[in-house]
Amino acid sequence: MKQLYFLYLFCGLLAVACSSPSGGKNEEVPEPQPTPYTLSFSERFQPPTIPADNPLTEEGVLLGRRLFYEKKLSGDNTISCGSCHQQKLAFTDGKALSTGINGQSTTRSSMSLVNLAWNKTFNWAGEVNSLEAQARIPIENPLEMHQNLDEAVSELQNTGTYPNLFKKAFGTSTITSDLMLKALAQFTRTLVSTNSRYDKFRAGQANLTVEELEGMQLFITHPDPSRNLRGGNCGDCHGSDFFTLQQFHNNGLDETFADKGRGVVTDKATDDGKFKAPSLRNIAVTAPYMHDGRFKTLEEVLDHYNDHINNASPNLDPLIIEASNQVRGKSLLLTPEEKTKIIKFLHTLTDESFLQDEQFSEITTP
Repeated sequence: MKQLYFLYLFCGLLAVACSSPSGGKNEEVPEPQPTPYTLSFSERFQPPTIPADNPLTEEGVLLGRRLFYEKKLSGDNTISCGSCHQQKLAFTDGKALSTGINGQSTTRSSMSLVNLAWNKTFNWAGEVNSLEAQARIPIENPLEMHQNLDEAVSELQNTGTYPNLFKKAFGTSTITSDLMLKALAQFTRTLVSTNSRYDKFRAGQANLTVEELEGMQLFITHPDPSRNLRGGNCGDCHGSDFFTLQQFHNNGLDETFADKGRGVVTDKATDDGKFKAPSLRNIAVTAPYMHDGRFKTLEEVLDHYNDHINNASPNLDPLIIEASNQVRGKSLLLTPEEKTKIIKFLHTLTDESFLQDEQFSEITTP
């Protein structure tokens, strides 16, 4: 009997030792939390506002980076976001009008993707107010990627890679369109360019030539011939260290509008012909220029503002109408030398590290 008693006692102690403190139920091991992502940018920039429901994480940014170059997001699996936004061209494509699936032409030029975390509106006409909403537009647009979001989700779900990546980024392996767009937004928020020669000059780490400095002064100055103050009038629309004030302008391209721009969004005739002034960072590598890519070179752009403003264009921006380097002048009237100096300054805005940074490039490994 004593042997039997000790056997029961041993089994009981063993059961207690093997049981969990929570009354015998196995505790679930908590899932690892995503790692917060540290966004690096110039100290001259204020920290951007990041949506509370989509914080930047290492895992989310990595997932968004993969999705940015994922051709399954197009209807025929032939193009990705990266097809029209190539890193070496500051995330443009070098074409007047971008090319969608089946080789069809879209209606506008691909905008450079730079410092988007600080933007309030997106696209040439400011159609949306968040990167999450912006990511949806090219995917669904029939002229661009022409993909149904549910179909894209299904294709991603049926891969051996993406469910696990979504699990790491968002805590679930069930892919949704909302999470897909959030991941894309996270990645594009990291596309920060603040390391050009201009930035190094501002930080006291590099010098600009005399012509570049004179070009910078012309760039930022609104002309006032009554005070003999010559200027290129560029900073009125492309001011601040972002080189855009994020406002919409009619810059005198046309008398009638094939594309009404901002007017399509607001449904106001007073906004017809207005487009967002894009950032001029890396402008030397983002030709051709304007919303329809009509100008092939920076020289053509300067010639337009200097000599070819269409004064009959409805809603022409007052900042352009009044800009002249001559009292009661009807055009800007910069000299050829002054235009050359402005262009030389614009070249100082090229950020080679941004154009080559591997953290923005396509991931070629599985």
